[in-house]
Amino acid sequence: MKLYIKQKVFSWGAKFTVKDEAGNDRYFVEGEVFSLGKKLHILDSGRNEVALIQQKLFSFLPRYFVYVNNVEIAEIVKEFSFFRPRYSIEGLGWEIEGDFWSHNYAITRDGKPIVTISKEWMTWGDSYELDIADPRDEIVALAVVLTIDCVLAAQAAASST
Repeated sequence: MKLYIKQKVFSWGAKFTVKDEAGNDRYFVEGEVFSLGKKLHILDSGRNEVALIQQKLFSFLPRYFVYVNNVEIAEIVKEFSFFRPRYSIEGLGWEIEGDFWSHNYAITRDGKPIVTISKEWMTWGDSYELDIADPRDEIVALAVVLTIDCVLAAQAAASST
């Protein structure tokens, strides 16, 4: 199963749509600007919340929680590193490897792919493809990818000021 995200969507305050392979609206994502810590809501086509990403306040390194049906299922932590960004996903047994800055990386469990993320080059505007191996992992994989991209965007914005 494949999902597509446009580049300029990685903003907490924005509202955007995640599309499927046929170009249909699959998910709607809405960020909260005026909240304690950053929050990102993932809604299905009926506008029902299927996942919530919430930043942990007062953490030395970026730390986010992923909730599905109001239950915390994962914690994504940016680890301390000098040269390349590193992340850990606690609670799922998933591992992340690849090049985050160019949006070419994979999330795996026991060496088997959960989702691969790649930049689509021949599109109108930059677009990113999420190839999700098991449809049962779709919502969690989307939430993890959105979290990583939001952390990268926040770091890029902070370093440009």
